[in-house]
Amino acid sequence: MMPPDDVRKHPVVLAITGASGAPYAVRLLQALVACHVPTWLIVSSHGWRLLQTESGIADLASLRTAVGEAAFDATVRVFDDNDRGALPASGSARTSGMIVCPCSMGTVSAIAHGTSRSLVERAADVTLKERRKLLLVPRETPLSLVHLENLTAVTRAGAIVLPAAPGFYHGPQAISDLVDFVVARILDQFDIEHAVGRRWGDAS
Repeated sequence: MMPPDDVRKHPVVLAITGASGAPYAVRLLQALVACHVPTWLIVSSHGWRLLQTESGIADLASLRTAVGEAAFDATVRVFDDNDRGALPASGSARTSGMIVCPCSMGTVSAIAHGTSRSLVERAADVTLKERRKLLLVPRETPLSLVHLENLTAVTRAGAIVLPAAPGFYHGPQAISDLVDFVVARILDQFDIEHAVGRRWGDAS
């Protein structure tokens, strides 16, 4: 599958933070690479801990292996979350938007209040100010009033909140089917043609 021209021309920024949901992040990165979408990857320190705990991915080498080294190297550019002067921190660096998957409630709060303490947070701030698509994939339950108010604030600022809440109407048979359900919705938001998961009415 090939992405639309605008997505292929400019990279998508993908941030992985510390909310539970590492399988979503890994599958999404695999799908972006499979669709030949240039991807700027930022993993927070808590994101790396999450990848280790939930997916057994301890470092960048392990992540490259999970995605496929050749495809990863051809498509993905990695940035240090501590480098707030990196390309994703500048509005003059053109992107097709940003995805934070999974998105911790701490990251939601920082984006809602514009604190920009890390590259992930600064890149999200830039995405909003440049009026580009910012998609947040929170995975938290239950939600406190603080969480709900912060999610409302980022939505009012222009972000899209897409909770990691898979459906069951497609008859999932494995955890991977539930993961694909969410990843497919994320790709749809960026108009990326893909073959991830099944759509309603698809009997194949």
